[in-house]
Amino acid sequence: MRIAAAALVAAIGACATTPEPPSPSPLLQPESPVMSQTAPDTFRVTFETTAGDFVVEARRDWAPRGVDRFYNLVREGFFEGVRFFRVIDGFMAQFGIAGDPEVATAWREARIPDDPVEASNTRGRVSFATSGPGSRTTQLFINYGDNSRLDDMGFSPIGEVVEGMDVVDSLHSGYGEGAPRGRGPEQGRIQREGNAYLESDFPELDWIRHAVILTPG
Repeated sequence: MRIAAAALVAAIGACATTPEPPSPSPLLQPESPVMSQTAPDTFRVTFETTAGDFVVEARRDWAPRGVDRFYNLVREGFFEGVRFFRVIDGFMAQFGIAGDPEVATAWREARIPDDPVEASNTRGRVSFATSGPGSRTTQLFINYGDNSRLDDMGFSPIGEVVEGMDVVDSLHSGYGEGAPRGRGPEQGRIQREGNAYLESDFPELDWIRHAVILTPG
């Protein structure tokens, strides 16, 4: 009986041990090895959006650093819930600020080095947005027309839309250019307030329900 009682006490003590806190999400740790995996040479991503679905084929030979970043963001679910916050007819559709302000803050300064421009910014090509050399983080845009003038400015395409460009064309563009130059969303407020700001002030924006890697290799 004493042995049984001692075993019971030991079992209760084991159960009462404080569990270790869960590890932070990789989406809050841009420097995590999980977010630094090397992408396949080519792969496709389906974007399921409120306007319909489209498919992007990424090519690492075009922009290896950019494609690696894109691959890891998709793999960890970064783009789910993300709005197309700057859609300008005839120019481009921009997206890539996280809807969760905590995640947006974590990635705001998570810059990657530039890639040489190996492909041109023609219709359907996808490139990272920048604010100057060495400033790529998580924002991307899809070219609506021939924007090859952007090539000399260092915008390096990482891939292109291979299915569903008509869906991209249909993304809501009624808000136009962002503040302060236009009446569209202010990027600083998106960073600080996330989707709550966009849902309140810009409810017609289309957004990404899900992004999934289709065909690695």
